[in-house]
Order: sequence, then C-alpha cells, then structure tokens
Amino acid sequence: MKRCIVASLAALLMAGGLVDTAPPASAGCIYGGPVLSKCDGPIQPDGTWQRCVTSTHLSYQGASSFLIPEKSCDVMGPGGPGDPPTHID
Repeated sequence: MKRCIVASLAALLMAGGLVDTAPPASAGCIYGGPVLSKCDGPIQPDGTWQRCVTSTHLSYQGASSFLIPEKSCDVMGPGGPGDPPTHID
C-alpha cells in the first residue's frame, strides 16, 4: 500500500515538473477598448502570426436590438500596419 502511494506521489510530482518546464505559448490578448478583444496566435517560422479581432455589430429585430459579436482574423507581420504593430504577448 505504501509503495502505491509513494509511486503515485512520484508520478504526480514528475507530471507537475513537466508542466512547469513547458515553454510559454507565445500568444496573447488585449481586452476592452473600442473592440471586445484582439488576440494573436503563435509566431510562425516566417515571422508572421494570425491576429483575430472580435467586435460587436448592432442588430435590430422588431422592437428589440442585440449586440452580436463578430470575429475577423488576418495574417500580421513584424513592422506591418496594426494596432499594436507588434505581436501581443
């Protein structure tokens, strides 16, 4: 019984160590402002990344209105146009 507990504890500590030493995802988001969010995907080997911007669209239906989220994604590159013009980390 003690061997089982010790083995389980050792496996748990080893798994935690692997997660702790994993490299960062290199992707980030900015929330708020004039849009709901701006999120960058990981940087590709050629230096580009995908930026997805989520904003809202006002839709009228009868006597009601709704804010509908809309997501658009574009490929970005270093030093190119954009707000911000660099990768979001």
